[in-house]
Amino acid sequence: MESYGYLLDLALILLSTKVFGLITRRVKLPQVVGALLAGLILGPACIGILHQTDFIYQISEIGVIVLMFCAGLETDIDELKKSGKASFIIALMGVIIPLLGGFAVAAYFNRPGMLEPAANVNVILQNVFIGVILTATSVSISVETLKEMGKLNTKAGNAILGAAIIDDILGIVALTVITSLADSSVNVVMVFIKIIGFFIFVGVGGYLLHVLFQKWVKGYERDLQRFVILAFVICLLFSYCAEEFFGVADITGAFFAGLIITKTTHTTYIARRFGILSYIFLSPVFFANIGLQVELPSMSPMIIWFAVALVVIAVLTKIIGCGAGAKFCRYSTKDCVRIGAGMVSRGEVALIVAAKGNAIGLISADLMGPIVIVVVITTIISPILLKMTFSEKNQKDESNDFVESDLMKQLEEYDEEMEKEQSRYIRIKDKK
Repeated sequence: MESYGYLLDLALILLSTKVFGLITRRVKLPQVVGALLAGLILGPACIGILHQTDFIYQISEIGVIVLMFCAGLETDIDELKKSGKASFIIALMGVIIPLLGGFAVAAYFNRPGMLEPAANVNVILQNVFIGVILTATSVSISVETLKEMGKLNTKAGNAILGAAIIDDILGIVALTVITSLADSSVNVVMVFIKIIGFFIFVGVGGYLLHVLFQKWVKGYERDLQRFVILAFVICLLFSYCAEEFFGVADITGAFFAGLIITKTTHTTYIARRFGILSYIFLSPVFFANIGLQVELPSMSPMIIWFAVALVVIAVLTKIIGCGAGAKFCRYSTKDCVRIGAGMVSRGEVALIVAAKGNAIGLISADLMGPIVIVVVITTIISPILLKMTFSEKNQKDESNDFVESDLMKQLEEYDEEMEKEQSRYIRIKDKK
């Protein structure tokens, strides 16, 4: 008998994320925090009503791909180019400082009498890997928060976005290097070649697609839905190619797909359609799924102390490292703090990295608990810190409006556009 339980799961996810989102909005916090809490509370970590399934996982993957695609569509390329050098420096500092901080904490705790190191791998490699886990940044959390606050295209927002994308690349390199030392089957040189190949693919293929897409859409005033479908196809293909052929995160491919289509005719129309789809369905499932992945194992007092130290270091090293990188690039102090706060979230990225390390014996199963705690706290605290750093009452241009009102305006504008298109089509048909 076919099961329709997935329909109930989706209904619970959409309802709970909205309810918790409204609660967090009421207390002046980003609604994304409510969505994360909904998955955490209803998932295995608390009540246990919902559990991650293959269906929910796959929908959440499409959700984060669309989220990053929308970020690419809405990105000001000129501003992103201006922050390119700064983004690299910020990302580099945001990798080095957490790597050193994580290594230091692990080196202190990961020894006989405190924690028991994994038996089959060098202890130094284990400690370095803890640092590698802390280098991760969950760009999706920051993107959703910045979009919700209307700050994605600010100077700090572009720096966060660029740095987080570069951080993903540097994280892949760091992960590959450390795993290659523990697993001889990993080829570091091949990873570098693939990453270079990815940027060549994006540069050449992206330029050609941009030109062809612009030629096709130019001059069309009706039946614009076809361009939305084609844009989604490009997004999915770039995501697939990034992950399958180049070993780069699928969300990175989706972001570059958005950059390719931005600044073409009807970009605003395309972005609105995807924004609505993401808001009402895909994003809630993605953020709830992060909470559903969390399972807290039983932990000894020493493991708990290790988790506390790791959380503190995880937060401080991103703020200090990325903030120092931004200060070196002559950003204002306020923007430095904002950039640091925007890079704090580890999200699902750290869980994936930790699972990889556990599979090849770089960390023991006992240390997965502290990693999960780091993911939960940094994922929840990052949107809160972003909201606090952007809440400047004395600045008229920095309002705290939420995405719901923006989407209502978009829906109204969409209805007006459709009415105009229909009336225009009727007039043309009558003339014929």
